[in-house]
Amino acid sequence: MHAYRTHTCGELRKAQVGETVKLSGWLHRRRDHGGVMFIDLRDHYGLTQIVFNPGSPGFPVVERLRAESVITLEGKVVAREDGLVNPNLATGEIEVVAGEVTVQSEAAELPLPVFGEPDYPEDMRLKHRYLDLRRETLHKNMILRSQVIASLRRRMIEQGFTEYQTPILTASSPEGARDFLVPSRIHAGEFYALPQAPQQFKQLLMVSGFDRYFQIAPCFRDEDARADRSPGEFYQLDIEMSFVTQDDVFGAIEPVMRGVFEEFANWEGKGRSVPAEPFPHIPYAEAMLKYGSDKPDLRIPIECSDVSDVVTREDVTLGVFKKIVDSGGIVRAIPAPATAEQPRSFFDKMDAWAKKEMQAPGLGYMRFVEEGGALTATGPIAKFFEPAALAALAERTGIKAGDALFFAAGKKSDAEKLQGAARARIGEELGLIEPGVFRFCWIVDFPMFEWDEDNKKVDFSHNPFSMPQGGMDALEAADTTEKQLDLKAFQYDIVCNGVELSSGAIRNHRPDIMLKAFEIAGYGPEVVEAKFGGMLNAFRYGAPPHGGIAPGVDRIVMLLADAGNIRDVTLFPMNQQARDLMMGAPSPVDERQLRELHIRLAPQVKA
Repeated sequence: MHAYRTHTCGELRKAQVGETVKLSGWLHRRRDHGGVMFIDLRDHYGLTQIVFNPGSPGFPVVERLRAESVITLEGKVVAREDGLVNPNLATGEIEVVAGEVTVQSEAAELPLPVFGEPDYPEDMRLKHRYLDLRRETLHKNMILRSQVIASLRRRMIEQGFTEYQTPILTASSPEGARDFLVPSRIHAGEFYALPQAPQQFKQLLMVSGFDRYFQIAPCFRDEDARADRSPGEFYQLDIEMSFVTQDDVFGAIEPVMRGVFEEFANWEGKGRSVPAEPFPHIPYAEAMLKYGSDKPDLRIPIECSDVSDVVTREDVTLGVFKKIVDSGGIVRAIPAPATAEQPRSFFDKMDAWAKKEMQAPGLGYMRFVEEGGALTATGPIAKFFEPAALAALAERTGIKAGDALFFAAGKKSDAEKLQGAARARIGEELGLIEPGVFRFCWIVDFPMFEWDEDNKKVDFSHNPFSMPQGGMDALEAADTTEKQLDLKAFQYDIVCNGVELSSGAIRNHRPDIMLKAFEIAGYGPEVVEAKFGGMLNAFRYGAPPHGGIAPGVDRIVMLLADAGNIRDVTLFPMNQQARDLMMGAPSPVDERQLRELHIRLAPQVKA
């Protein structure tokens, strides 16, 4: 018989009844019933109930052990009585009557329990992550993560992609987030950087004559933590393709995303689905108008409207809206279906939320009702609208009697931010979010440039290396600021349930077009050559049209696991302050190491 086990703790079924088996695992929990002791033995694969009768040699051994001690035992598989079968357990039809027990490792008193998964402070969970990972929920999340990555890799290969590995030690990037720098021992005073993404390398692979590249790529960015972003490092499905249009990229990636979400939609019996129709393509401007966000949650059946022209009519006397529009701002209307009968407290709570959470001046509203066969409205601002103006609002927004409208007003960016957040909150408050579904969309036609108010100039709005729609002809024709701000790029995002999974683009592979685009943004050729000369020079030796995308693995798993925080799908995450509490990183190093790296620490400056 094997030294540790003949079966795993998730393997035994009725077919093994009568067999003598050996199991190893962790003592998950212990229960005493009238002298008979039961334990749940746990390993990576599941749980098996073990029975210790009085007088069995293992009884006194297990009786004194703490939970999470590691043991090996031998016993006989028996069928449970019909009334004692556990249908929620894969091994629930059997139990093992144990004899001998060997203690492999005795557990000390636990700093946090594993059984039951009670809520514990995050710093305690991260410091003892190896215990936290023994908990069923987190353990299953990590298995899901591995299975998702395997599925992504398989699907990419089936689509004709080849996996390549790009460098981890590279040069510091002049754009994007902060780099993590690595000092060189050999080259005094010089530094490597960990890659924020394999962006330049994957483009250079296309220049090198490769095609349809992918990689499950680690990326490193020195940026603050968020619920959907780890500080320090993350993984993405990095993709690049040669001789492709934007639609070619969509055609290759959409089946991969759809397939992996369909494969795991019913994970843990969640019973979710992906609609059969193709992912809708939504222009950026339309997304900001209808949803107030470039990552809209399409499960919420609410579409917003711009009513700036309506609120400035002569039969509207609301001065604050008119003043906002006259100064270049906008007014957006957010429908709240079937809320006219909601108590005043519902509307007051929304207004208070806007002021506190969004730092907005407020969230005006009106409730639409029918009186004498005519549509009218009530609420704090309704009195400023004549009947014809109310009818124009109703026609523009599609609302009817029984609905309400909220209004987000202000500078365009501020109003859109409030509009998008209010739409999401209304959907949540009213229970309008469609359950059990993954709704994807592509956001397309991002603006190439935006106005930099601080420096009073045109600058890149997103990725400066994207191909402008219309190429050189479009750039040369954009001879005014207004025309430049109207230019669109072949840039796109893929979004699922309000989560941006990835940005991508068709790349600007022409040095002449790149130099012209940078010129419009105020950067001369000497600046471009100094910062991006390596890429430019490669393009001068023949570069194919190419494009790609890089969906975030962590966010994909987060959605499939229905996790609220990205740390719940990451094996050993850092805390909010970018500290690894378990390993004690970052940490000081000794003077000898610093001397080898030609580094002297500057005195700390007190804040």
